[in-house]
This record gives sequence, C-alpha cells and structure tokens, in this order.
Amino acid sequence: MQIHLASNNQKKAKELQRVLQAAGISGVEILLMADVAPYAEPIEDGRSFEDNALIKARAGAAATGVPTLADDSGLAVDELNGMPGVLSARWSGRHGDDEANNDLLLGQMAHVPDERRGCGFVSVCALVLPSGEEHVARGEWRGTLLRERRGDGGFGYDPLFLPEDADGRASAELTPEEKDARSHRGKALAQLVPVIAGLV
Repeated sequence: MQIHLASNNQKKAKELQRVLQAAGISGVEILLMADVAPYAEPIEDGRSFEDNALIKARAGAAATGVPTLADDSGLAVDELNGMPGVLSARWSGRHGDDEANNDLLLGQMAHVPDERRGCGFVSVCALVLPSGEEHVARGEWRGTLLRERRGDGGFGYDPLFLPEDADGRASAELTPEEKDARSHRGKALAQLVPVIAGLV
C-alpha cells in the first residue's frame, strides 16, 4: 500500500515510518513529493494548522490518486499570543531557514522572564483519501522556550524547546524514538494509525 506524504522532508517520512512500525503496521510505502509526478504545490493560506494541513492533503490526493497525509505544524509561544504559529517555517521571512527563525525568536523573547516563556508545539495531520474521505488529528506538546540552543538533533525550533516531560532535556537532545513518543506530531500521527491500519 502507498501513502503520499505531501512533503519533501525526509525526517518527517522517517518519523511516520517509525510510528507505523511501532504500531505493528508494515507494507506501507511512503511517497514523498519527489517520488510522484510533479504537481503544483498549493498555497498554504489557511488561518489555522487544520486549514493548511487539509489544503496540502487535498491537493496531493487529487493529483496522485493515492491516500495523502499532510502535516502543518509550528511553535505557539504564549507571550507572542500564539505566534509564530502557522508562520513558524517562515517567521524570519525566508521559508525553512531554521537558523534565522531561531535567531529572530530568541531576539524577540530575550527580555521575557522565565515565568512567561511557556510555549507549545502544535501539529495537525490530515489524511485525505482519493474517495474524498478526510481524517484530521491534532497533537500538542507543552514546554518552555529556552534562552539559547541546546542539542543537535531534530529540526526547526527543537533546539529552543524544553519539554515538560523530558527530564530537563531540550527536544533536540532526545533520541528520535523518545521524541516520537512525546511529540506533537507523534501524538497526531498516533490518532491516524487506526485509519491507516484499515487501509493496509
């Protein structure tokens, strides 16, 4: 069975594969955007994570005829009224520039005291079938924004995120398996596992 992951992020593909394996689901081939016939990437102009995940999943399913999974995720900082939020990947003005995004956020939060540095990762995963059937799942992971980078794992804002449930380690200091068990995307994907199992 094939699932199209509407992304070219290899780390997200590996994360999905680990989640499926942990659930005992085998025989699923994950196709990234580079693995399918080219199609126009939709503009992610939704106002919520749910909106953007569905925009991507619907476009992928329509173009490929394959069940398509899309994720929209980001970091919501309490002091910034939930921002960067849906703008997380392009917070600095350049899409996917993790270093610039982290630098900008550190600068914006430099003088905010520790007690007001609460934040949370949010992930919404949408699975759209060629029939038009849609499934949406949301996961959240709460923690605190650090004052400097820690660890060299993960991606995005992982080096700045201190989870509530990780024994004082930053997200970027966790093993992939530890992160899967706790993370926002891992929680959202886990909710979709029964649906995927029913397709295999």
